[in-house]
This record gives sequence, structure tokens and C-alpha cells, in this order.
Amino acid sequence: MSTETMVYAYTKSEDRKPPLPKTKMPSLFDEPVTMKNWYKFVNWPQSILLVGTPLIGLYGLLTTELQTKTLIWSIIYYYFTGLGITAGYHRFYAHRAYSASAPLKLLLTIAGTGAVEGSVYWWSRGHRAHHRWTDTDKDPYSAHRGFFFSHFGWMLVSRPKNRIGYADVADLKADPLVKLQHAYYPWLALFFGFIFPTLVAGFGWGDYRGGYFYAAVLRLCFVHHATFCVNSLAHYIGETSFDDHHTPRDHWITALVTMGEGYHNFHHEFPQDYRNAIVWNQYDPTKWLIALCSMVGLAYDLKTFPANEVNKGIIQMKEKKLLAEKRQLKFGTAIQDLPVYTWEEYQSLVLNDNKKWILIEGILYDVEDFMHEHPGGVKYISTAIGKDMTTAFNGGIYNHSNGARNLLTTFRCGVLKNGMQVMTEGEATAAAYDDSLEFKNKNQ
Repeated sequence: MSTETMVYAYTKSEDRKPPLPKTKMPSLFDEPVTMKNWYKFVNWPQSILLVGTPLIGLYGLLTTELQTKTLIWSIIYYYFTGLGITAGYHRFYAHRAYSASAPLKLLLTIAGTGAVEGSVYWWSRGHRAHHRWTDTDKDPYSAHRGFFFSHFGWMLVSRPKNRIGYADVADLKADPLVKLQHAYYPWLALFFGFIFPTLVAGFGWGDYRGGYFYAAVLRLCFVHHATFCVNSLAHYIGETSFDDHHTPRDHWITALVTMGEGYHNFHHEFPQDYRNAIVWNQYDPTKWLIALCSMVGLAYDLKTFPANEVNKGIIQMKEKKLLAEKRQLKFGTAIQDLPVYTWEEYQSLVLNDNKKWILIEGILYDVEDFMHEHPGGVKYISTAIGKDMTTAFNGGIYNHSNGARNLLTTFRCGVLKNGMQVMTEGEATAAAYDDSLEFKNKNQ
């Protein structure tokens, strides 16, 4: 078997059947959770953060006036920290989709820290495991455990480390900036997540309270859940445009929510591509930011997957969907399931049993119920009974349409043993002329 054949045999879409939509997952923990030991399985720091911030934000929303300047600053810092995750933590650190200059790298790290979603090292290690072990028990936020779990439930529990799949993070361990941020992450997250946005509003226009509740806490809640939608919403709604073996999907709604991370099926197929959206009108501000940074020299070596390979995935999925639709249509009895008749048996059935059969390209068709519906008239069909009409059907008398050929498949009733007669071009022309002349003589 050639290399090309082997590769095709491995990548055929029919060989890569998607997992069941409700795959049963093993227990989250190595021991049962009871009323007496449940607290041992709670990730308390993350639970307090994720449950506490919305409650604090709601209190602030009900008790604190929102100033216009604070609103504008909250939106600016939302995009700054959100892009720190999407362009920084995700596409730069986790997937190395491009290279960044030292100033851009530092800025992205600060921005990502302000999103308070863990250190670069912790976040990227988990995300690489997610790609390596998608939809399995080793996936930290497997979609098969449900929407709530994949959204943020996985952060509320403390799972044994050996239950999370292995991911290579040697490059992150060797990065001085990553090591520094990881070592001092709690203090850096406190400052850039809460103190800094509060101070900007306070020193800027005297709104410390609004800065804390809106630019810090509520902004943080929105950034959190926008990011979490990549793990949940992006695995539930949309199209499997490039592969349906796993749950990631493409949808513009998810893209709007997640700053462009909604074309998730593409991303899981081509994770090192700096883009999520490959069509010009698809929403992907993270891609636009990276491209802009490249134009001014802050980013370089932007990785893109070859268009030829991307298009292969698109065509294969379209083909798979078409084949699924085709299987819903009736094409008559499959040729391999038809009974086989000799020429003599064919003639006997027509002459002795009054079968209204014709022969075209080695296949026998029962046209009794169709004779009076034939667009060309019943006489054409009646003169064809018991004959090989291959040449006449394919242009000798009339070159039939695709619709006629499809309809013909529903009339299959047998296969001629040893197939049809093979004619030379001259013989085919003569046969067509004879058939045509015979028909004219009979109808004069």
C-alpha cells in the first residue's frame, strides 16, 4: 500500500465516527462524595472568587451610581483584559500561534493577569491538556460532563492532579516572565484585577467606589464568563465545519461573546493558526489585534495553516453531510442485491411471462408501471421491451437527462449475466440507426 493510500485510509471521514452525544464519563473523583467529606472536593479559593464576585458586583450595581467616565473605563479595561486572555494567554502562550516582541509580551501578560483566570503557566497547561484530551476524562473541562461543568463548574472542584491529561509545558517552564508571574501571581492578580482599575477611576475622576464595583468586580465577572463560553457555548451551538469527531463548533454568536473565539471547530482543527475566523466578515477582534501588532512590528511569525488543507476539511464535511442526505433517498435495490439472469432467461420472461423489462448497461428494469407515464410516449417503451437499449438510451435515439437516469434506478429488477454487449463506435452508430429506422417503420 502506498503512503498516499495509507494516509487516505486513516483520514477517511467515514472511519472517523463522532463519539456518542451523551458519552458516559467516569466519576469526577477517585472516591465517593458524601455529606461528611464533600468539603474536601471543593476548590475553595476559586469557588470563593467565582461565587463571591457576582454577589459583590450585584450589591454594587444596586447601591452605586454608574458614572459615564466609569462606564467607558470599565469597557476599555474589559477589552484590555479580555484580549489579554484571547491574544495573550490563549493564542500566544498556549498555542504559540505567533511570536511577540518583549514589550507586547509584557503587555499581554499584564492584561491577562488583570482577567484573574490563573497564571499563564496554569492556564496554558490546562488548555493544552484540553486540546490533547478533548472530550475525554482527562480533558479538564470536558463538554461531555455537561454545560455547567464545562462553563465553570470544573473550577469549583478540586480533582486529583493525575486525572488531568499530560501536556508538554517545557517552554513555559523555561520562560523567565512566565516563571515570575506564576511565582507572584496572587499579588499581581489582586493589583491588576482589583486595585489598578479602582485607582484609575479614583485618581482620574474621583470615583473610587464606582471604579471598584464596575471597572474591577463587574468587569471581571463579564470577562470570566465571556472566556468560559469558549469551553461551554463553543462546544454546544454551531456547525462542525471542519471535523465532527469532537464537540467544538463554529458560531457567530459565540464569537461575539468571546472576542472572536467562537469559530472553535476551526481552532481545534488548526490550533496553531493565529486566526479563529478565516472569512473576512467573521468577527474576530483578537485576530485583528494580532495582525495590527504585526504591521507595527510588535508581533511576527504569524502562523496560518495552508489554505489547501483547510479547504480539505471543509469539502470533506460537506461531502459527509451530502452522503448522509443521500442515504435518506431511495435509489432502488442495490445492484449487488439484484438477482442475476442470463440473456435466455431475460427473453423467456419477456415472451412467456409477459414481463415489461428492458436492458440498459447490463441492468434489467421493469417499466410496466411507467410505460404510460413516459414523456416520449408509450410506443418508445413498448418497442424496447426485451431488448438492449443501452445505445438508444445514451443518445442513439435520445440522450436521457440526469432526472431520467435517477428515476430509472427505482425500476431495477435484475442484472444480466456477463453484463452488456460492448460495441465499437461504428457498431453503436449502426445499432442506433437500426433502432430508429425500425421504430419509424412500425409507426408509418
